[in-house]
Amino acid sequence: MTMAKVYVASSWRNAYQPEVVRRLREAGHAVYDFRNPIENPGGFHWADVDPGWQEWSPREYIDHLDHPVARKGFQADLNAMLWADVCVLVLPCGRSAHTEAGWFAGRGLRTIVYIPEKQEPELMYKLFDTVTDSIDGVLQAL
Repeated sequence: MTMAKVYVASSWRNAYQPEVVRRLREAGHAVYDFRNPIENPGGFHWADVDPGWQEWSPREYIDHLDHPVARKGFQADLNAMLWADVCVLVLPCGRSAHTEAGWFAGRGLRTIVYIPEKQEPELMYKLFDTVTDSIDGVLQAL
């Protein structure tokens, strides 16, 4: 079996993400962990840009996308996306992870959705290569 270079797209609040990273690595896959990227130990946090980030207006949000810390975090994730040949979207997650998964699918790269707990159904997940409810299903799809 050829080992994959895997980009795990998820959320900081997702409790399943560390286990997915661990299981993929144990299976011999190379895995990018946005929580602990080599280029940016500890990963990107909006609070590192501005502790008051949750109070930003739309204009402040747009302006802060160009902050040096935001640029560095974006570049680390983008470099990993360019490196990877497959994406695993781990639910539940938010906008960034879905944008990343869509980017992979749009480039014709294998994209797997892992749904470990009850979720509101999403019809457009049919765009992705595999939708599974188990980590074993993820490993099998790889």
